[in-house]
Amino acid sequence: MTTYLLDTNIASHIIKGDIPQVRERLVAVPMASIAISAVTQAELLYGVAKRGHPPGLAARVREFLIRVTVLPWTTEVGEVYGALRAECEATGITLAPMDMMIAAHAKTLDLAASTVRNEVVLITRDRVFRRVPGNFKVDDWSHTT
Repeated sequence: MTTYLLDTNIASHIIKGDIPQVRERLVAVPMASIAISAVTQAELLYGVAKRGHPPGLAARVREFLIRVTVLPWTTEVGEVYGALRAECEATGITLAPMDMMIAAHAKTLDLAASTVRNEVVLITRDRVFRRVPGNFKVDDWSHTT
């Protein structure tokens, strides 16, 4: 089974419904294979709070969060984060702090999935993730295939 880990920017496009290709790709995969990191959940809830909790946006975010699997930040992810951040800094790869946390989450999921022959695909519009060390795949659903 493939796990599609949605980055915050893709989750935001799903919630806003502003890029039809993203919704088309979403409905083409089983909802059981869609997940977000607890980091993405936090970023979405921050966006709602920052805007003063507008009822329409707050409801759309709640509905989205009910439908996707929110994966917890675990001690294992924390360990992968520390090693990944050090490796990225040593090789000149820079990511925003939350993006580094999401990359560590994707890498942790990929390590676990590889033991059972599954795959993890990080869905994002951020090209920088393609440079992050690890075997997880990166795809951008905002472009047609």
